Amino acid sequence: MTVPSTPHEPSAFVRRLQAGEQLPLPADSVADWETFPFEGELRVRPLQPPVLPEPARSGESGPEECPTCRKPVTEALWADDHWRLDAVGTESRLPAVVMLQPRGHYDLTDLPAERAAELGPLLQRAERAVRSLDGVARVHVNRWGDGAAHLHFWLLARPAGLMQLRGTFLPVWEELLPALPDEERREAHRRIAAALAAEGGTAHTGP
Repeated sequence: MTVPSTPHEPSAFVRRLQAGEQLPLPADSVADWETFPFEGELRVRPLQPPVLPEPARSGESGPEECPTCRKPVTEALWADDHWRLDAVGTESRLPAVVMLQPRGHYDLTDLPAERAAELGPLLQRAERAVRSLDGVARVHVNRWGDGAAHLHFWLLARPAGLMQLRGTFLPVWEELLPALPDEERREAHRRIAAALAAEGGTAHTGP
């Protein structure tokens, strides 16, 4: 499947927007949600003019320049012949934040049928592995794809009982909470890797 590049001219949707103008904050905005992390007076940033064509994402030119493809599989928490699960960064502010990625250089639109068939069951396995940690109520699975061309799914563990962390803003809360002790983070990674390896693949040490 050939995926078109971003256009060179603004679409009708973008042309209707007024770049540079201050947008009003709606009366029923997300700022009133109990899960919203901030308080006080808020202002919406003005929309910036469109940048077209869009800048290339990391790894857009191919596997030779892709950070994921160049990362040794032994640095993953877990891997099999076609997939890997990695820690995100070297600290965590939730019980776990991990990333599931194919080992081949694919995005979602060109993921081979064989890998696509594995994706659903593997996401289930990864969620079960994260939920095997103590005190995890839910696992949020997110895919944006704006920063890197190599397909990746974020799995974020939502702590049980912290109802304020439910839903949309969990990635924002993850930026605000205190960091886990290193040994607690590493033990969570070991448990997740072992849980996945129990159903196939290999657990690695990881960061």
